This record gives sequence, structure tokens and C-alpha cells, in this order.
Amino acid sequence: MATIRPGTQSALLVVDVQVGVVAEAGDVSRQIERIALAVRKARDAGVPVIWVQHDDEELPKGSAEWQWVPALVPQPGDVRVYKQFNSAFEHTTLEAELAARGVSHLVLCGAVTSWCIRATAYGALDRGYDLTLIGDAHIAKTMPMGDGEAVETRDIVREMNVVLQWVAYPGRRNRVVTAEELAF
Repeated sequence: MATIRPGTQSALLVVDVQVGVVAEAGDVSRQIERIALAVRKARDAGVPVIWVQHDDEELPKGSAEWQWVPALVPQPGDVRVYKQFNSAFEHTTLEAELAARGVSHLVLCGAVTSWCIRATAYGALDRGYDLTLIGDAHIAKTMPMGDGEAVETRDIVREMNVVLQWVAYPGRRNRVVTAEELAF
């Protein structure tokens, strides 16, 4: 039986675009501009913006590295969720925040594609949410393969954007759009 979320509302999830998370990702200014555009569109449409922020030993809560990048700042009334695992759903208040707002559709952007974006995307679909990934608004880091080779950021982003379009869950819709195409 398919798990389908009650509610008809959308929410924008901005995941881990923190100083220490994106520091090693190279020039991410374009992706941050795309994320900022998505935040503006969500606010203009009255859609909740949920800021998911990671902390662990390497990224201690309250440290300079833990802070949001200067171009992205939560506003009063935005929801804040704190996490310690890759998925924004694991041991967090995210599901309760979504339920309180009648959210059944998540729009996802942020960092880092291979870990927290992927885990949150699959976690959302596993839990019955419809999902839209903003394909030009998630940030990847080059991934060393341990044998002297590496998967480059552009390939990681492309792979996630293609694969997510082909992932199928019963009763759920998932898609990938650009920040320009995004409409709430």
C-alpha cells in the first residue's frame, strides 16, 4: 500500500548551505543565487521556507562554520530544523513541522548532493511526500574514489538530476526543475 501524505501544501527545504559545508565545494555562487531565487519565490507565494542545518563534531553548533552562508539568511517566521544525520528526517522535528502545516509536497535545494540532498530526497519519497528537486540549486563536492580518481561535481549533479526523474514510488510525483521554472 502506498504511503501518501495528507495535505495539499508545499514547503521549500533549504538544506545545509552553511559556511563550513560549502567551503570545499569551489565556486558555488551560481547555486546560491538559484537557492536565493527559490526562497524569494516561496516567500512571494506564501510557501513555508524550512531551513535545515547540520551539526556534528566537525561542524559544531554555533561555530562560524555552522552559520548559513551570508547570502542566505532565515527570516522571522521561517522554520528551523537541526539535524545530525544525512537525511533531514532522521531524529529531527521536520515531519512534525510539515504535518503542522499540511505539507504533502517538498521542494528541495541545498548541499551536499551526494549525501544530505540524496538522503533527504529519498527520505521524503519513502515517507509519502511528493518531491521537486531544484536541479540547478543543489551543491556537490568532487568525490574522491580512493583509487586516485574522482567524480566531478558537474557529474554528481547531473546524475542526481537524471536519476531522480526515473525513481518511482506508488502514488507519488517527483520531478526536477530549474529555479527559473519553479512555480508554487
